[in-house]
Amino acid sequence: MNNLEKEIKKYKVAIVGASGYTGTELARLLLHHDGVEIVVITSESHTGRKFSDLHPQFQGLLDLQLAPAEEVETFEPDVIFLALPHGVSMEFVKKWAGMDTKIIDLSGDFRLAGPEIYKSWYNKDHTYPEGFDAAVYGLPEAHEEAIRKAALVANPGCYPTAAILSFAPLFAAGMVQPDSVIIDAKSGTTGAGIKPGTTTHFSNVNDNFRAYGLGRHRHTIEIEEQFGELVNREVHLQFTPHLLPIDRGILVTSYAKFKEGKSPGQDGLIRIYRDYYQNKPFVRIREQAPAVKEVRGSNFCDIYPFWDERTQRVIAVAAIDNLVKGAAGQAVQNMNIMLGLPQTVGLNHVPIQP
Repeated sequence: MNNLEKEIKKYKVAIVGASGYTGTELARLLLHHDGVEIVVITSESHTGRKFSDLHPQFQGLLDLQLAPAEEVETFEPDVIFLALPHGVSMEFVKKWAGMDTKIIDLSGDFRLAGPEIYKSWYNKDHTYPEGFDAAVYGLPEAHEEAIRKAALVANPGCYPTAAILSFAPLFAAGMVQPDSVIIDAKSGTTGAGIKPGTTTHFSNVNDNFRAYGLGRHRHTIEIEEQFGELVNREVHLQFTPHLLPIDRGILVTSYAKFKEGKSPGQDGLIRIYRDYYQNKPFVRIREQAPAVKEVRGSNFCDIYPFWDERTQRVIAVAAIDNLVKGAAGQAVQNMNIMLGLPQTVGLNHVPIQP
């Protein structure tokens, strides 16, 4: 037993939703986390089977029998991760609101400002509007102190994580023209979830590249709301996602115009980003544009800010692994903050390349 294991209490965690990519990634990260013990993993459709039967890579490592979600309370978990679809998580948050436990919801059910906005973008009535008052948006680089005190954290979407981090320093400094922002984003197919569909079918993804959700992708409002908080005004921006023929990774390229007289030049731009993220362990400011394989399997967000003097635009390129910093890794980072642990515990993974 090392010193860290001696010093850190083992908190009990539950993963609700075992069949998807996010639940699997949570299990991978939490399995060797020195501060926690996975006490239950749930699945309604695979109850009674072993987790490792569903996901053979865990054979001999995590052979827990899958339980129904209704049994979670009997394990008295300190933290519950909800790795469930949008529209489903809210029911469990409502059910467990009175429990003495911390909940990290990886769906979009509590990410937005309120139930009306949720309905307008998700086309679904919200069944637990009271949850919005308690929920904290779980982007640690922006809301660390609020996350520390929270009982319910809404884990950000994968696209919004990369997009917000790409321009947060400039919005926080009031340097860009908010309505000039264009975000061009590209994701691997795991961002669409584990269930196969026409769009993610191999023959449609392989050797192909497409844009989707033009003008109305639900992550648009999530990004706008977070930037709006930084400048204390409503923000409208252009967000266009694309599907890459790769399994995991997100690359975001963000463009904007500076306000009159606000251009800091390239050296000044780098300093602004380094200063803003100096105490943020999972944001790395790069000297050149990052690639998705340079963050693969890790909780890092790599960002390269660039001042294009010719067009008088600032460009920021950000790369994350959509299943780690864009989902499960960020959820573990939030858990660490909520439990008073160092943010990096269980997340010190070197990116996998090639």
